[in-house]
Amino acid sequence: MEKRRYIYGFRRLLGALMLLMPSFVMLADTTASLLPAEKDSLHLHLKDIEIVENFSIREVRSAAPAQRLGKAELEALNVKNLSDAVKHFAGVVVKDYGGVGGLKTVSIRSLGAQHTGVSYDGISLSDTQSGQIDISRFSLDNVEALHLANGQSEQIFCTARQMASAGLLDIQTKAPNFEAGRRHRAELSLGAGSFGLLNPAFRWEQQLSERYAFSLNGEYTYTHGRYPYTLAYGAAGDSIAHKRRSNSQVSSGRLEAEVYARPGKNDEWRTKFYYYQSYRELPNATTFYNDHQEADLSDRQAFVQSKYSKDINETWALKAALKYQNNYQRYKDEASLATELGHKEYIYRQQEWYGNLSLLCRLMPQWSIALNNDAAINSMQAEGLPGFAEPVRYSLLSAIASKYQNNFLTANASLLGQWVKEKVQHGQAAQDFKQLSPYASISVKPWNEEFYLRAFFKNSFRLPSFNDLYYGSVGNTDLKPEKAWQYNVGLTWAKHFSDWMPSTYLTLDAYYNRIEDKIVAIPTKNLFVWSMMNLGRVDIHGLDAAFSTTFVPAAGYRIDMSANYTFQQALDRTQKEGLYGKVYGHQIAYTPRHSGSGQLSLSTPFGQLSYALIVSGDRYVLGQNIEANRLEGYSDHSISYMKQIPWKHCQSRLKLEVLNLLNQNYAVIKYFPMPGRSFRMSYQISL
Repeated sequence: MEKRRYIYGFRRLLGALMLLMPSFVMLADTTASLLPAEKDSLHLHLKDIEIVENFSIREVRSAAPAQRLGKAELEALNVKNLSDAVKHFAGVVVKDYGGVGGLKTVSIRSLGAQHTGVSYDGISLSDTQSGQIDISRFSLDNVEALHLANGQSEQIFCTARQMASAGLLDIQTKAPNFEAGRRHRAELSLGAGSFGLLNPAFRWEQQLSERYAFSLNGEYTYTHGRYPYTLAYGAAGDSIAHKRRSNSQVSSGRLEAEVYARPGKNDEWRTKFYYYQSYRELPNATTFYNDHQEADLSDRQAFVQSKYSKDINETWALKAALKYQNNYQRYKDEASLATELGHKEYIYRQQEWYGNLSLLCRLMPQWSIALNNDAAINSMQAEGLPGFAEPVRYSLLSAIASKYQNNFLTANASLLGQWVKEKVQHGQAAQDFKQLSPYASISVKPWNEEFYLRAFFKNSFRLPSFNDLYYGSVGNTDLKPEKAWQYNVGLTWAKHFSDWMPSTYLTLDAYYNRIEDKIVAIPTKNLFVWSMMNLGRVDIHGLDAAFSTTFVPAAGYRIDMSANYTFQQALDRTQKEGLYGKVYGHQIAYTPRHSGSGQLSLSTPFGQLSYALIVSGDRYVLGQNIEANRLEGYSDHSISYMKQIPWKHCQSRLKLEVLNLLNQNYAVIKYFPMPGRSFRMSYQISL
């Protein structure tokens, strides 16, 4: 019944939006007729304006490793989901629990998903229950660019929360972009593919006046997810069974509305409403004798956020932001007999109130100082867990940051302070937290060439999640935050050789990370009663390399090539003796020593042909690196063809994709196989 309600709800939502589309067109025509004819269209590209310096920050001169995937690169990668695109960043591990609806979390340089911040248009997302963001909730239909920063972003004029994490994934969404004389723009698309995939989407952009614009976009995704896989079993793994994934249906919808404004010459305002809803069946681990599962997960996430920025004068600038977020999650297991109801059912609710105020002072053209202040209130309730603490967390973050930049030197430094207090309705609250986190980075251009040497240091921490602190008999309110130390040295180089080879880019970084007071679960009274403790330590040595180049062999033809490689040695240094002695000096779970990706794109007057590759070496599913725990490496190859098709006064685009071209049977997480070869087709029309 729950499943049908979600599916029918999405269909009604989609149908209503399609029926309203003619009304939007009529409204656009009416609005345009009321505007003065001599007015140009409102060029509201409205990306975050870089007012710290007079020129844009480029990855090549960044003092800390920074990576970017723009709109063109994302289209060439043959990816639909945000998580698939993130896999193409160097130094990133995405834990993927298989299929379209599986949980997907991102970890930068083996520091863990809890140490990786994710922001949406400059305002951080949060999940105090688990401490990590499930990025499977985001598609790329409304994404303009992805930015990944190790350590800290070069932008000092930001929120304090963005500076608190060991790494940051920033998602920048599309903004209205009108052609001269136009007051509206619409896009309709329909995608379909293997395993019952259906994915309609739309986008509407409307110029309301000279200084105001509005956008509305949404999508619906459905798949039955019953893809085939091969299961090896038996003592030697030499027995093969061909099976099909079950209990893996996904039905999800997303709706976003945003108002863009420039009330004055030097100020900007954006308000966004975001709503996501999904029903996901949760497939069981693929074991030979028991792969039956009747569990499902229902999610609803909504937030409204508003940002305002003003360039007061040549010296001072101001930014402010407000956000309210509400999360609902229901887990149900019909096959469980653990309760009197004959099934398990847990409902979790989270709320967040968040505010930011930042002030920038330009002491001179090359030197700026910023003061960023954040405040947040997070709360959580749970049904089905008697005596749950119902915690409320109050957080204050304040950061002072400074940046100096000229043609040959970039230097950044910041100090972040965080104060946290918690209250609970039941039981004992966690202790108050106070912590300072320093950061410093430098980039030097030794000669008159686009070649830079760089280095950074950062000390950061992550607070225990509500699950770590309060989950049943497992939680421990005496937990301390995990502390992370990051050190990086590297070089970047860029060269314009000629018109036929306009850009070549190379980066090489070596790093050392250390995590102390790592939160781990250990048995207490017996093997069936566990508790969370600050016992863990991890030492991480690594190397990231990235290369990209472009060729223009003839007019109308372009070849783009890129590749990255990562080496990571992430060793458990918790205890030589006792319970953890067997894993001391071993590679931590699910961290390959060698991984990489590549992309090749050929653009011609006849269309664009692209090839993408992801490679991962062997991993271990547990901390003990023995043969029984080894998970074989894999490679995933995809190809696509995209063609722009002019039609009357419209533009349309056809895209054909073949994913996992070699039909490799592999798993990112053991017992959760990924889909084999699949096909996808999409058609988009812009009005």
